[in-house]
Amino acid sequence: MRRRPDIPWATAVQVRPVTLQQTPEANGVSEDPLPELRFELPPSPGRLIPVRTAPPRPRPSSPPTATTGNDAEKSEAPTIVPQLTPQEFVAAQQQTNESLGIAERNLRAARGKTLSAAQTDLVSKITGFVKDAREAAQITDWSRARSLAKKAQVLSEELASSL
Repeated sequence: MRRRPDIPWATAVQVRPVTLQQTPEANGVSEDPLPELRFELPPSPGRLIPVRTAPPRPRPSSPPTATTGNDAEKSEAPTIVPQLTPQEFVAAQQQTNESLGIAERNLRAARGKTLSAAQTDLVSKITGFVKDAREAAQITDWSRARSLAKKAQVLSEELASSL
C-alpha cells in the first residue's frame, strides 16, 4: 500500500531545509579543518623560454657569392667516389659500356611496338637508369655508373622477354 506524502507536491518546491548552527567547540573540531597550504614556486629565471605555437618560418638562404665563371664552377657539393685500382677502373668501364649497349639494344627492339602500361613503365625506368649511368660515367664515378647500367640491363632484358 502506498502512502501519500505529508506535503502536497505543488508546495514542495517552496520548502527549504533548516540548517542547525553548530559551534566548532561543540564538535571538538576547529573552524578551519584544513591546514593552510602555501605553495612556494621556485624563482623564475631572468629570461622566459618562449613557447612556439607554430613552426618557425623558413629563413631565406644567403645570397650566392659572386664568382666570375660558368655554371660548372657553381656545381653541387663534391661527390665522394671510392678509389678503384687501375684494373678495377678498366673493368668497371667495360662492364658499364656492355650493360648500356645491351639496355639500348633492347630499348630499340621495343620501339615502335604497342606496349602495355607495365611495359611503358619499364621503358621509362630503363631510360632513367641509362641517363643516370651516363652522368656518373661522365664524372668518372665508374662504380656507380656500373651499378646503374646493370640495373638498366636487367630491366631491359625483362622488357625484351615480355614483348
